Amino acid sequence: MKIKKIMIFSLIALTLILSACAPKPSGNTMPMNNDNSDTTLAPGGEASAGVNGTPTPGSMMADNPEAAHMMEPITAPNVQPATETTGGQPLTYRDENGVKVFELTTKAVQWPILDGVAVTAYTYNGTVPGPMIRVTEGDQVRVIVKNELPDPTTIHWHGVEVPNAMDGVPGVTQDPIQPGETFTYEFTAKPAGTFMYHSHFEGDVQVSAGLYAPFIIDPIEPEANPPVVDKILMLSEWRLMDGETYAAMPVSGMEPNYFTINGKSFPATETITVKKGDLVRLRLIAIGQFIHPMHLHGMAFKIVATDGHPVPEAAQLTKDTVSVAPGERYDIEFVANETGQWMLHCHILHHTTNDNVDPGGLMLVINVVE
Repeated sequence: MKIKKIMIFSLIALTLILSACAPKPSGNTMPMNNDNSDTTLAPGGEASAGVNGTPTPGSMMADNPEAAHMMEPITAPNVQPATETTGGQPLTYRDENGVKVFELTTKAVQWPILDGVAVTAYTYNGTVPGPMIRVTEGDQVRVIVKNELPDPTTIHWHGVEVPNAMDGVPGVTQDPIQPGETFTYEFTAKPAGTFMYHSHFEGDVQVSAGLYAPFIIDPIEPEANPPVVDKILMLSEWRLMDGETYAAMPVSGMEPNYFTINGKSFPATETITVKKGDLVRLRLIAIGQFIHPMHLHGMAFKIVATDGHPVPEAAQLTKDTVSVAPGERYDIEFVANETGQWMLHCHILHHTTNDNVDPGGLMLVINVVE
């Protein structure tokens, strides 16, 4: 019995030794590189040199065609420059027997994020963000969506309590809206708070490409102390290389090189002018795929709501920086008690660059005047 055990252990040891000495497969091996140049894997596994330490878009594509599609340039036939330059503006509606009816059209445009810099964007009604839908809690809402994109799409009402059939998840609650088709969403607006709507079809691409917008539900009872200034700030990222737009992802070779607030990079971001003593509310919405710790210079703020839900006054944190993760919403409020131009910006400082040039990206100015 002892000899048998010794033979078994010997065979196991021999197997481990042979495995360790076996040559490694060469197809997907990263070669040694001693000259500081960047090396990435091209389609099929071949090594390809990059520039400035950044893999070429698509160089890390998987063999799966669907995964490869996610990393292709964002395109559409006959894409025209946007006719509007400001996103997130209130969407008008018509009243039909007590129902507020809104109309959205998904379409691709060339969207300016900065002077001289435009991206190919998938949009609602031609803007990034898409138009703001603002209603009152309890309103009956109908949204008619026409798809003029080259790909199917859906809309998810992020944080809004809707019937399951209206939730916008393709293959689960509805069939995707095919190119040229129309779909109608209908629900009761609830609860009150800061929400958003966005695509739920190939979200890695379509949301990154601009299919997102604010959805605000006001309370039935007016606020006792409403802010003088109430702004929505949607935070997102873009990848633009050699004139082509790619979906910005937390994947090697697909990282963003532009960062936007409401579809604009600093210095094209909005300057928010307020008077000294004004109560200011900023509704921070992260719709991209990266966390953004947003820092306000000069003044502390209170977090008065999270993900659309009010925070009791006794539980409100006083801060000057809040990390907003993808999908999160924070309503922050502060009193503008010091005059001057105060920066609001992401404190991941690479996110305040435009194609690696500082300053840029997720920055805007709060201009406090007498």
